[in-house]
Amino acid sequence: MLIDTLQDRLRAAVTQVVPEAQTARVLLRPCSNPAHGDYETTSLMGIAKERKQNPRALAEAVLAQLDVSEACETVQISGAGFLNFRLRESALGRVVAEAARHEHLFFSRAAAPRSVVIDFSAPNVAKPLHVGHIRSTFLGDSLARTFRALGHRVVTDNHIGDWGTQFGMLLLGWKSSLHPDALARDPIGEMERLYKEVNARCKEDPSARDLARAELVKLQAGDAENLGIWREMQRLSQSQFDTIYQRLGVRFDHTLGESFYNPRLPGLVEELAKLGIARESEGALAIFSDGASPPKDDPFLIHRDGEWQANPFIVRKSDGGFNYASTDLATLEYRSREWSPAEVLYVTDGRQQLHFRQLFAAYRRWHPEFTARVEHVWFGSILGEDGKPFKTRSGDTVKLAELLDEAEERALALVVAKNPDLPEAEQREIARRVGLGAVKYADLLPNRQSDYVFSWDKMLALNGNTAPYLQYAYTRTRSLQRKGVELPTATEIPEVLPLPTPAEQSLARHLLNFGFTLEAVVADYRPNFLCNYLYELAGRFSQFWENCPVLKTEDPALRASRMLLGDVTGRVLQQGLDLLGIETLDRM
Repeated sequence: MLIDTLQDRLRAAVTQVVPEAQTARVLLRPCSNPAHGDYETTSLMGIAKERKQNPRALAEAVLAQLDVSEACETVQISGAGFLNFRLRESALGRVVAEAARHEHLFFSRAAAPRSVVIDFSAPNVAKPLHVGHIRSTFLGDSLARTFRALGHRVVTDNHIGDWGTQFGMLLLGWKSSLHPDALARDPIGEMERLYKEVNARCKEDPSARDLARAELVKLQAGDAENLGIWREMQRLSQSQFDTIYQRLGVRFDHTLGESFYNPRLPGLVEELAKLGIARESEGALAIFSDGASPPKDDPFLIHRDGEWQANPFIVRKSDGGFNYASTDLATLEYRSREWSPAEVLYVTDGRQQLHFRQLFAAYRRWHPEFTARVEHVWFGSILGEDGKPFKTRSGDTVKLAELLDEAEERALALVVAKNPDLPEAEQREIARRVGLGAVKYADLLPNRQSDYVFSWDKMLALNGNTAPYLQYAYTRTRSLQRKGVELPTATEIPEVLPLPTPAEQSLARHLLNFGFTLEAVVADYRPNFLCNYLYELAGRFSQFWENCPVLKTEDPALRASRMLLGDVTGRVLQQGLDLLGIETLDRM
């Protein structure tokens, strides 16, 4: 592809001037100021700094070795040592023609694919998926889709909460208060009722706490009856989880819950103690600072009362029980051993930042040979329009299934008002795609580390940066096909498509940046980059559509070029929305 060729030529020119330079770091990127060109490289400044050279002199030497005249009108030096590249109109037309022939879609698959493990969603057994799972589920799914599209090997793992003290209460409630009919109708709702009921009893009655603890001990000891009930809780929960995941188009390669790692925990903790990584403190076993990092960078220290104090990572509690720390260490070890990842991503909310900093640091002390990149891909909260955490009117947590139902019903009302003559089945299918797409897009659009306000009116709007606006833009790109107009075949497409107007050139230039956008998404784990790219693409397409007649154009070559430019834009919109987990429609 053109951008790969330009980058290869640039790297070859750098090698001619500085043979020992690490050219993998020499990158082309879209120009930060389009007035200066289409693409730029700032990499020469770093190379010059390492060698204590004048960056502008290095840029001049590289430029003297660089020949990209067939693709670029100009290559100019700017600032302290930037190189700015401005493409020829013919180069733009050539790349769009390649995409029209389905040779690429403006991005390349990775030459050296990486293995990437993504941990996301992670609901708890016997509890419903709720609004608090939205961000992890949508963000993790979009990242998995994008990594896969770029050719990387992705393993998705839903690390469900299926072990712990709550199961003592659930077992006690199951044996004493279960309503079989209610369990058959709504398993998670009935288990949630049992937990709330027993939890309230335990707070008031010490004997109830003792009974619940006894049930938990029996479960942990392998009691057949309790194990059977616990497995039934898992099965019923997973069935309801899978129903929602299927509705959302989300899939997992593995669902390895906390219980999967239980057999490993005693040996793991003993090994940490034997290696001197963990030590006893107040009856617990914990990992403390080893002094290897400056205090401000050390997750095992905390600044309190004017001094740095110990902030231990407890791996075995004083009562002998294990916790998230020990389970997560075992999980990371399993993932490292079984899947040999280059990256491991944990997609959870920002409140867990300290836990993951400690986890990653502790694991590297335990396994210093571990070289994978581990990242906590954290995110902010969903707020109601009152600026407080998003809740129902009664103050309860919003269940995800009910939220999705409401999204579809609200979308259906809009569809019926706009297209009352459509068959009901088609109206409902449009509403399903629009409603679910609106919820997903509204969640993925903000910077993931920011809180955002949940607003039905904004997310379902047909204008502005919303899923319905982008879905509608896609339907406009299909309008000629709906009229029965046939696109030129691959053999009829010329080597270079004419792009004579600013609107056509602007659209084509933006299409070329699709691959850069996808690379930025996986580099920083931010699908909002893709959301904003698609919104701008839709805007440029609208300008092209309004200013460049297609069927009324008398020149057959230009008419064919515009048809193909619209079709390629639609394919990029469809691909981009699919990477966000959003379905498109041929009409709305």
